[in-house]
Amino acid sequence: MSAVAKRTVSLPSDQAAFIDAKVQSGDYASASEVVRAGLRALKERDEAVERWLSGEVAMSYDAMKADPSRAISVDDAFASVRAQHMKR
Repeated sequence: MSAVAKRTVSLPSDQAAFIDAKVQSGDYASASEVVRAGLRALKERDEAVERWLSGEVAMSYDAMKADPSRAISVDDAFASVRAQHMKR
């Protein structure tokens, strides 16, 4: 593990109780481990969102800029969603 930097944080009682429960159950050895796991999960989520934005969203945006005629109106989009909903 790299160098450890200490931080002091304030948490709502429900989040503090959640951490305590994770430690008491034996899932984690310490509150620090619970927090580190949470931060790893947050980092993974942020990276996944960034991959999605830079991949799919950016490509769609570029395609629309190159050919605006491929767009559909908001009314048509909602009509399509409503039609799909009605089929269910």
